[in-house]
Amino acid sequence: MSIFTPFTLKNVTLKNRIVMSPMCMYSAENDGKPTEWHYIHYGTRAAGGVGLVILESTAVESRGRITEHDLGLWEDGQIEPLRRIISFVKGQGAKIGVQLGHAGRKAVINGPIVAPSPIPFDENSKVPQELTEGDIEKILQAWQQAARRAREAGFDIIEIHGAHGYLINQFLSPLSNKREDKYGGSLEARCLFLKQAIEAVKKEWPQENPLFLRLSVVDHAEGGLTLEDSIQISKIAKEAGVDLIDCSSGAILPVPPKKIFPGYQVPYAEAIRKEAGIATGAVGLIDDPDMAAEIIGNERADLVFLARALLRNPYWMLQAQKQRKKEYTGPVQYERGFK
Repeated sequence: MSIFTPFTLKNVTLKNRIVMSPMCMYSAENDGKPTEWHYIHYGTRAAGGVGLVILESTAVESRGRITEHDLGLWEDGQIEPLRRIISFVKGQGAKIGVQLGHAGRKAVINGPIVAPSPIPFDENSKVPQELTEGDIEKILQAWQQAARRAREAGFDIIEIHGAHGYLINQFLSPLSNKREDKYGGSLEARCLFLKQAIEAVKKEWPQENPLFLRLSVVDHAEGGLTLEDSIQISKIAKEAGVDLIDCSSGAILPVPPKKIFPGYQVPYAEAIRKEAGIATGAVGLIDDPDMAAEIIGNERADLVFLARALLRNPYWMLQAQKQRKKEYTGPVQYERGFK
């Protein structure tokens, strides 16, 4: 296998193993709708040859936005503006996904914010309201309806955002979940909200379309989630219907990893792939095509998710094809530039 090898999950085949990782642009209208910026931003990376484009974290309810300029799928009026982006991306031979998320206590918006427990993210953050079981049910309904809108818009893949200190991660981590009801305590109990969110999405998401989950595999903080915990979480998610784990880490607390270097998160993807028996995506400062090739070639992960590398160079994949004398697969308009 190589980064140029197609990859199939269910009824979706990616033309290669390179994914545009979801990255917040904070450039939406206040109503959560995309702008011309999003059309150019995502369209350019699709033209650049990646196999899959995943839109940034898209809120399932308005109070779940990270900022008031996040994309949203909390109302039907947000469906149609996304279709233009979806149509262009697919027209370039790429598949397209959307990351559905809820910021929980990390929302920086006007009005109250919510979380599993009334613990602020840091000293400068609001104290969130503790979610009641009734509130949780309403949020799960929001996940279900956002999945319906994603389906109606024409996305190929949904990724559930369970990482980076946002709401699902807040339920999973013992550092942010101090509940004493059925949603707190043991690891299995802390997974209940995640399981219910997966089930809610699957009520509207076609069985034949893949469902991804992004996890913060470790919390990088004492007493937080460990790799062993996330292997168990991945097994639970797989049983609930997730097809691939997108393996990131950190951000439940404002504490950086002790060491950051190219590929520092790849071992998480490798371990979960092996121990949980599920497909994985590797992320984390992967800039070099040789590094991506090693990850795929040695079966450490099934996909490589690029973030900052694609911000710097939208044509990363086309350049990798040229360097390795592979057949050019980009837009005919650009072919002379890659000969």
